[in-house]
Amino acid sequence: MNHTKLAKIKADAQVIIDQKEIDIALDKLAKQIENDYQKKMPIFIVVLNGGLIFAGQLLPRIDILCEIDYCHATRYQGEQRGAELVWKSKPQTELSGRDVILVDDILDEGITLKLIEQYCLEQKAKSVKTLVLVEKEHHRKAYPEQRPDYCELVVPDQYVFGFGMDYSHYWRNTLDIRVHQDD
Repeated sequence: MNHTKLAKIKADAQVIIDQKEIDIALDKLAKQIENDYQKKMPIFIVVLNGGLIFAGQLLPRIDILCEIDYCHATRYQGEQRGAELVWKSKPQTELSGRDVILVDDILDEGITLKLIEQYCLEQKAKSVKTLVLVEKEHHRKAYPEQRPDYCELVVPDQYVFGFGMDYSHYWRNTLDIRVHQDD
């Protein structure tokens, strides 16, 4: 995909959640996590690449003692539909006996987060919670009972990008969330 087409996709996309709304959500999430983990020392595991922008904006707002690590697991690999989970990098920190908070951009079908959560539990994590910027509203969840433990924003069942979510590997750095309408 060339520069002109990608620029047009961003320009034509509708902003559905602006930066001000995201900042309000980040402040609420920070307060919730501070309240829940004030006397604990959790480890935040940022799921790359999607969770990077979200974590970079949220974690400095959380005033608790914590560690930060990452994993890189993906089902999308630049595509608009997910496939089998591919581990590019597993967390490097010892998870045994730890309170883990998985940080990702979106809970869509939930397969990626569920598989990463299972991995953390297999590593004997004391607890695993999920923290996502947005949850996509639909009834196709792979695990119908799955809900994020921390989330303040909901997006429609459309292809969204921005604030960590990509469009064909691009536009993660957009500071709002947009809906792309297929031509």
